[in-house]
Amino acid sequence: MNTLSERITCDPDICHGEPVVRGLRYPVALILELLAGGMKHEELLHDYPDLEEEDIRACLAYAVSLS
Repeated sequence: MNTLSERITCDPDICHGEPVVRGLRYPVALILELLAGGMKHEELLHDYPDLEEEDIRACLAYAVSLS
């Protein structure tokens, strides 16, 4: 869970406090929507070069933690 707290951040000054990936202004919800729509990890990493594989896993873990 330590990795999750390092990768997913909430700051009221960034994206209205929504959970984002490492403060990069990539909302977790966006990453999850893209994955749910069928985008592959490799495609995400190509389209969003600041992302890392661990960020994608953290988004998925974050979604699981909410259930």
